Amino acid sequence: MYKDKVISVVVPAHNEQKLIQKALQDLPHWIDQIFVIDDFSQDATSDKVRERMETDSRIVLIRHEENRGVGAAICTGYKASLENDVDIAVVMAGDAQMDPADLEDIIRPVALEGVDYAKGNRLFYGKAWDIIPRHRYIGNSVLSLLTKIASGYWHVADTQCGYTAISKRALELVDLENVYSRYGMPNDLLVKLNIAECSVRDVPVRPVYDIGEVSEIRITRVVITISKLLVSCFFTRLVGKYVIRDFHPLVFFYTLGLIAFPAGALSGFYLLMYRLFSGPVSTTSALFSAFLVISGLQFLLFAMWFDMENNKHLKG
Repeated sequence: MYKDKVISVVVPAHNEQKLIQKALQDLPHWIDQIFVIDDFSQDATSDKVRERMETDSRIVLIRHEENRGVGAAICTGYKASLENDVDIAVVMAGDAQMDPADLEDIIRPVALEGVDYAKGNRLFYGKAWDIIPRHRYIGNSVLSLLTKIASGYWHVADTQCGYTAISKRALELVDLENVYSRYGMPNDLLVKLNIAECSVRDVPVRPVYDIGEVSEIRITRVVITISKLLVSCFFTRLVGKYVIRDFHPLVFFYTLGLIAFPAGALSGFYLLMYRLFSGPVSTTSALFSAFLVISGLQFLLFAMWFDMENNKHLKG
């Protein structure tokens, strides 16, 4: 236990025979249960876990009979944690890229300060730019910006970091059956936590790379896929939080902005092409396009400002 709280560690793993034992061997003694979710690995991941189970009775192996994705594996661990009346569930990936030395820092805000969800932030680490591969750093930063807008947690960054701690209360508020099942799971979960009015805090953690991990992530494809997910999540949050639960005028600002800005940008582009290839355009048309762009941007910025103010209390 940690500060009278029952703690579990959820370890999603897929083809991690090389590093899974390293991920399990350094977990501190005050961890009560360790749920390893083998997401239909085709290597010896489960065998390696069973070897470790012989010397660590806290480990429970749960194997998916089909590959369901890292998000689904985490949710399986969350459900097991709830079934075992765990107070705080921590996620640490099976590729040993999460430093156990940061574990207590991740748990502390949830255990002692009542924060619902604490997540690691590798981008705050002093040498992150030198440690994290550049394409991942840039892709992560883009997704973090989009997730701020979609989730309403404007203070968070490094939204792809899976090193997290979540309270029992938050787990009970979120519909785990409908959380996104693959790499966009942390982004989708943040949106669902915001709708449920859960507090979130970023915790600086050390990025770990080049220890033999083999990533299956293709950054371009992931950015495109998660960006599409975030668009859907954004509208889900607006409707769920600001229309159904409690109406807020920022909906009008977002709606007007999302109509005016694209309309102005498209008409402006059309007029530019017409001017370049066909001849002069009317001043009235050009001014109207500029008006739409400027007005649209103002509506969007006001909507974001309202959203930030409305979610200040969720900054853990």
